[in-house]
Amino acid sequence: MTASESTGTDRVALAFSGGLDTTVCVPLLEDEYGYDQVIGVTVDVGQPEAEFAEARETAEALDVEHHVVDARAEFADLCLRSVQANATYQGYPLGTALARPIIATAIREVADAEDCVALAHGCTGKGNDQLRFEAVWRDTDYEVVAPVRELGLTREWENDYAAERGLPVEGGAAGRYSIDANLWSRSIEGSELEDPATVPEDDIYEWTASPGREPELLELTFEDGEPVALDGDPMDPVELVETVNEIAGAHGVGRTDMMEDRMLGLKVRENYEHPAATVLLTAHEALEQLVLTYEERAFKSQVDQQWAHKAYQGLIDAPFVEALEAFLGSTQERVTGTVTVKLEGGGCRPVARESAYAVYSERAASFNEEDVGGGITQEDATGVAKYHGFQSRLANSAIERGRDRDTE
Repeated sequence: MTASESTGTDRVALAFSGGLDTTVCVPLLEDEYGYDQVIGVTVDVGQPEAEFAEARETAEALDVEHHVVDARAEFADLCLRSVQANATYQGYPLGTALARPIIATAIREVADAEDCVALAHGCTGKGNDQLRFEAVWRDTDYEVVAPVRELGLTREWENDYAAERGLPVEGGAAGRYSIDANLWSRSIEGSELEDPATVPEDDIYEWTASPGREPELLELTFEDGEPVALDGDPMDPVELVETVNEIAGAHGVGRTDMMEDRMLGLKVRENYEHPAATVLLTAHEALEQLVLTYEERAFKSQVDQQWAHKAYQGLIDAPFVEALEAFLGSTQERVTGTVTVKLEGGGCRPVARESAYAVYSERAASFNEEDVGGGITQEDATGVAKYHGFQSRLANSAIERGRDRDTE
């Protein structure tokens, strides 16, 4: 909907953080688009408490009806689904991408309850989030409104507009970066970080300390591919992720500085923190190495990549994803056991793993045993060794004969 199409009698539900973009959107939706009432919706996917305080204070100052929806459990469940798929995009564990469909769905549900006619967000026309929100919203009869994109706004214009209108926005150095935090990751972008040649200062990080602590071992227990306990203590998904974030972050685990290829074709510099995601993905993959066959692992790597790509796009409800998860589910039935990881020097690596479903025979692998069992002895490998590479040897001989003929 554009300003000329608005009726001036309707309510719009706005994805509301209380930051610059969404604060500016409130008067724009009222004055430029003519909506009668803006309803701000903040969805809890594990952000710091300070962000909710900011959203509440800003909404009150703007006289905006404000809803806070707790979606941490739904988001944590989706994060653990991503672990089953070993899901990363170009090295990034997908925290922001996974959160957006959860947030968009929660806002739509508020809009349903509040008799809204439109849904709005403060995303720019250059990023991924506009696509992730609208992938959920455009499957409804709601009008979808994006003031920042549709009016071509810049941060400089927004700051000037906020100052002119006396809008309650955070300023100064604290607002230098664009920050997005949830249970699974924290992203930092903007300002001098937009220059790929800039070395970030350590003060951009909040979840991860500079490495230097004594090494620490963590034991993760998995059932059907999902982590369910830490060091033998059962935990629900939210508690588990929060606890591992704190422990691993203290060791400096989970920093990513990358050039990310966005969906619109732009290449952007992104900095991420994701301690728990790094630990859980590392442990899960180590357990799969123990319990899955070579063929399963080889094919699953392709399925994992496809799942992660659709999740990056915000299309986790696509029929293709359902088909991918049918295969994932069949493999995860055996991904049950424990993995011990070592946190050291900012890194995380598996150092032990155990499962009743292990596709492993210590006798077969041991250098101290003459045979592998089942009536198979070392001598039986001689015939295999003779055939191994046979076709390549034939091909190389044929190539050499052809070269000889060409030189005659």
